[in-house]
Amino acid sequence: MNESGRIYRISGPVVIAEGLENPKMYDVVKVGEKELIGEIIKLDGSKAVIQVYEDTSGLRPGEHVLNTKRQLSAMLGPGLIGSIYDGIQRPLDKIKASAGDFIARGVTADPLDTKKKWYFVPALRKGSKVKGGDIIGYVAESGLVKHMVLVPNGISGELSELNEGEFTIMDPIGYIGKNALYLAHSWPVRIARPIASKLRPEVPLVTGQRVLDTFFPVAQGGTAAVPGPFGSGKTVIQHQLAKWSDADIVVFIGTGERGNEMSEVLTEFPELKDPKSGRPLMERTVLIANTSNMPVAAREASIYTGITIAEYFRDMGYNVALMADSTSRWAEALREISGRLEEMPGEEGYPAYLGRKIAEFYERAGRCNLLNGKTGSVTVIGAVSPPGGDISEPVSQNTLRVTRTFWALDAALANSRHFPSVNWLTSYSLYIDDLKEWFANNAGSDWYELYSEAMATLQKEAEINEIVQLVGYDALPERDKCTLEIAKSIREDYLQQSAFDEIDTYSTIHKQYLMLKSIVQMGREMMKAVERSVSMEQLSSIEAKQSIARMKYVKEQDIDNYYKNVLEEIKKISAIEAVQK
Repeated sequence: MNESGRIYRISGPVVIAEGLENPKMYDVVKVGEKELIGEIIKLDGSKAVIQVYEDTSGLRPGEHVLNTKRQLSAMLGPGLIGSIYDGIQRPLDKIKASAGDFIARGVTADPLDTKKKWYFVPALRKGSKVKGGDIIGYVAESGLVKHMVLVPNGISGELSELNEGEFTIMDPIGYIGKNALYLAHSWPVRIARPIASKLRPEVPLVTGQRVLDTFFPVAQGGTAAVPGPFGSGKTVIQHQLAKWSDADIVVFIGTGERGNEMSEVLTEFPELKDPKSGRPLMERTVLIANTSNMPVAAREASIYTGITIAEYFRDMGYNVALMADSTSRWAEALREISGRLEEMPGEEGYPAYLGRKIAEFYERAGRCNLLNGKTGSVTVIGAVSPPGGDISEPVSQNTLRVTRTFWALDAALANSRHFPSVNWLTSYSLYIDDLKEWFANNAGSDWYELYSEAMATLQKEAEINEIVQLVGYDALPERDKCTLEIAKSIREDYLQQSAFDEIDTYSTIHKQYLMLKSIVQMGREMMKAVERSVSMEQLSSIEAKQSIARMKYVKEQDIDNYYKNVLEEIKKISAIEAVQK
C-alpha cells in the first residue's frame, strides 16, 4: 500500500496533500524533504488537509507527504517527571542540543530516554488476572514520585510472566499471553483516558493562598478560570499554585506566552524546593513550553499533550494540578487554523466550535474512581488573557460557562501592590456548598459562618464607599466607619499576601481559620463598643488591630499561642467605655 502523497497547496501552517491512500482523521504525517511533523485535520475528497506543527517556510508543492498511520500520541512512562517538552512532547534539552539556540525544523527526539535503566518492582505475581489500567508494579522515578506501571488499556488476561530488575522502556518486563508489557506506552492525546466513574467535588485543592482557599476555593478535580488583563498577575498566581498547592503532581503548560516569561519558569522551577519534603519541586513537575514565537499549530496541540500526561498520573492514584497559561493563546491558534481552512467564522473571527473545544478540554478534569480501584484527580486551572481585560469576549465567556471557579484578577489591585490581585467582589466559587463539610471538619465548625460574615463585610464596604463619594467620610455614622475599619483589616491583614516573604507566602488551613476568626471576633467586639457610643477615634489605636496585622508573619508552630494573645487583646475592647463630652 502506498502511504505517500504529494503537497498540493500550502497556506501558512496548513498544507493540503493529495494521493494519500486511506488517510484517517488525526493521522500524523511527515511533510516535505525535512519531514516536518503534521496532523490530518480535514478530509476533502481525495485531498487531506494537514496542520503542520513546524514552520512551513521553504516548502513547495510536489514534495512528498508520508503517512505514519498513527494518531498524535504522548509517550507515557518513567522519565516524564522533571522533563521540559514542547507542544508535541519533544524534549527541549535534546532538540536544542542538536540544533543550537533555536529549534531546527524536522528535528525529532524520543520523549523518554530509551537507554536509561529503571529498577522495576512487581506488585503482582505470575498468574494474576489483570485488565487495562491495573497497577503491576512501580519504579522510583524521583524522590517524591513512585511511578506506577500500568497495564495499557485494551489488554486483559493472565500474567504469564512478570520480572523484577533493571529495564529500559524498550525492554519487556512481562507478558499477558503473547502481549508484551513495557514500562511505557503511548496514548492518543485527543482521546480522554478511561475511568470507572466521576466523584462529587468534596475535597478542596489547598493552595495556601488565603483569598483562594477561604473565599473562592477550587475542589480537587475541579476547574477554575483566571481571566485578567496584561500585568494583572495571572502568571504570578499560577506560579504560586504550582509551588504551594497540595497536588501530588504539577503539569504546567505555557501556551503561547512570551519567551521571557517561560524562560523565567524554566530557570526558577529547578531551583525551587517542595515545601513539604524540602526536595526540588521539579521532582513532581512536568513543564510544557510552547512560546508565542513557536509554530501556532503546536500551540493548539500542547493543551492536549499536557492534559494526557495529567490523566496518566491521575490513573496511578495521584492528585494532579494542571496549569494552562494561557487558553486565550490556544484559542487564537484555533482561530488562525480555522481561517486557513476557510471555515465560516463565528464571533470575533473565532471558529463556531470554539465553545465545544473549550468544554471538551475542561471536561477532562475531575476526581475519579479509577479502573484499578484507586481514586485520583486532575484539577484544571486555565488563565485567560482577554484583550484589554474585557471578559465579554468569546474565550472568557465560553470558559466561564464550563468552569465552576472564577478568580477575577484586577489590574488596579496589582498596580496598588495588592497580591494576589483577585477581586473579591467579582470572583466566585460554585464549590462552596460542596466543600462546606470538609472545612467544618478540617478548619473549624464555624468556618462557613466566618466566611459569610467576612464576605458580607467586604460587600457592605463597597456600598459605603459609594456613599463616601457623595457625602465624605466624616458624615458617616459610626457603625459604617466601623464596617470600613473591619473591611480594611480583612483586605490588608488577610487577603493581601506576600509571595516573597518566607512565612507569608503560604498559610495552612488552620492558620487561615485562626486569622479570619480573629478579625471577625475583633469586628464583633468593635461593633458592640460602637453601640455603647464608643467612637471610632477611641477604637483606632487598640492593640488588637496591630496584633492581627502581625499575625500573617507568625510561623505555623507558634500560631496557636499567638492566637491566644490576640484573643486577650480583643477582650480588652469590651472594657473601653465611651467618653462623654
